[in-house]
Amino acid sequence: MSASFADLHLTPLHELHREFGAKLVPFAGYAMPLQFRHGILHEHLYTRAAASLFDVSHMGQITIKGPPAALEALVPSDIAALGLWRTRYSVLTNDTGGILDDLMITRRPEGLLVVVNAAFKDQDYAHLRARLGLSCEVILHLDRALLALQGPLAASVLGALNPAVRTLSFMSAGEFDLAGISCFVSRSGYTGEDGFEIALPAAAASDFARALLRNTTVAPAGLGARDSLRLEAGLCLAGTDIDATTTPIEAGLSWVVAKKYRAPVPAVAGFPGAARILDQLAGTARIRVGVRPHGRIPFRGGVVLRSQDGHAVGSITSGSFGPSINAPIAMGYVERASAGSGTLLSVSIRDREHTGEVVPLPFVPHRYHGK
Repeated sequence: MSASFADLHLTPLHELHREFGAKLVPFAGYAMPLQFRHGILHEHLYTRAAASLFDVSHMGQITIKGPPAALEALVPSDIAALGLWRTRYSVLTNDTGGILDDLMITRRPEGLLVVVNAAFKDQDYAHLRARLGLSCEVILHLDRALLALQGPLAASVLGALNPAVRTLSFMSAGEFDLAGISCFVSRSGYTGEDGFEIALPAAAASDFARALLRNTTVAPAGLGARDSLRLEAGLCLAGTDIDATTTPIEAGLSWVVAKKYRAPVPAVAGFPGAARILDQLAGTARIRVGVRPHGRIPFRGGVVLRSQDGHAVGSITSGSFGPSINAPIAMGYVERASAGSGTLLSVSIRDREHTGEVVPLPFVPHRYHGK
């Protein structure tokens, strides 16, 4: 490994990545595969057509043992009502209603399993311990791997190892024996496709991944395809599309706010930034939108969006090429008056003006199972 990678963490699949010809890059303190031999475009389209295996072991897995409702002090979602083996997407908020991180929460018999982003897992763990430590035990798992099998054939692949996994619906989970390994499996992912996230002991991860890859339906995929897939699906990237200055309402994630806080006689909301977030349910000054550039020039993150009269009305947060639609796509925030579908916008790239328009999200329809 080069000197520039010497201080990076390695996932349990590191040697497998090298064996399969991965191009490794630094990401969130880890050496991660950006792509494999066939490249990002192929991996992206293969995921849409078949099944791809992503290594997401860099993400944080945290168990919270204690009353599930305790987590409602930190997130705007209804965790008390979360059923056993059900998964819910939510966000950690700060005192101004901004998003510290987004996370997946699953209720298990022993407590809540929370999966957080790699770039924020240390601060998330510290935040959870500081705020919940008196009522809950908070455990960061350092001996677990996490794999994501994504694509329309994922259920057939995993079902061949244990037919019971086919019974899972989107955002449900369970414990399953797969290839002789006890695995926690959630029917979820971040590609917009049907698929599963599989948590298992780190020591067993390489053998398990190899077992999946022996199925000719499955191919390895890296961070590049995962990013283009989630962008086509209109899904936010923490730290890029959502951050500590962005509220869930501005981000178009109002559905993470529990219904009990909107009832005619609303429950008292104790999560950070509740007053601002609940007030914004009536409307915000800006909102996240999809943008389709006209032509083939992509609009990258940070590019200023202007109205037809030349006024700055927002900016791009994520932008790339969408392989599934063979065109550039982007997401960003604009003033409410410029958020209507079909609104024409312009950007300046290398001193040349380019146009685009606001479009509904997602760019590619979700294909989640049972939703």
